[in-house]
Amino acid sequence: MNTSDRLIESTQELLWERGYVGTSPRAIQQRAGVGQGSMYHHFQGKPDLAAAALRRSGEQMRALAEQQLGGPGGAYQRIENYLLREREVLRGCRIGRMAQDPDVVADAELRAPVRETFDWLTGRLAEVIEEGRRAGELRPGAPAAELAQALVAVLQGGYVLARSAESEEPFHQAVRGALALLKSQLSEADRRLV
Repeated sequence: MNTSDRLIESTQELLWERGYVGTSPRAIQQRAGVGQGSMYHHFQGKPDLAAAALRRSGEQMRALAEQQLGGPGGAYQRIENYLLREREVLRGCRIGRMAQDPDVVADAELRAPVRETFDWLTGRLAEVIEEGRRAGELRPGAPAAELAQALVAVLQGGYVLARSAESEEPFHQAVRGALALLKSQLSEADRRLV
C-alpha cells in the first residue's frame, strides 16, 4: 500500500472512531506510520485528507451495498440480503456517523461524499423496488423513493439505537421490522415463497 493510501485508510478509521475534531494530523500520521512531510506532500491538510477519506468510505459503502442489491434473486431477496448483511453495528455506519458530526455537516466539501452516498443508496434501493414492481413481485403502493428513504432511515436509526443501548439487538429489531413491512408489499404469490 502506498503512502497516500495508508494516509487515507488511517483517516477513514480515525474518523469512524473519533469524528473529525478528534482526528488530529498527528494521530493520522502515527496510525499511517508516516511523517508530517509525507502527509503534506500528498494532501494540502487535514480537510483535504478527510475529504479523500470520506470519498473512499462512500465508494466502499456503495460497492458493498451493490454486492447485495445487484446480486441474484428477486427484489425482496436482494433488499433482505442487503439489510441482513454482516455489519459492525456498535461502531455505527462509517458514513452515517459523519452525518452526525457537526464539523463535517458544516463543511460543504466534507458533507458532499456523505450526501452523495446516501443519495446513491436511496436511489439504488428505489430502483430495486421498482424492478420488483415491474416484475409483479411487489405490489404498487407508496412511491419507491419514499420506501427506499424509509429503509435507509431504519438502518441509520438502528445504528443509533444500538449504540445508545450498547447492544446490537435494537438494530436487528429495526431491520426485522423493516423486512416485515417490506414483506407486506409482496404479491400474494411471492409472499408464500419468502
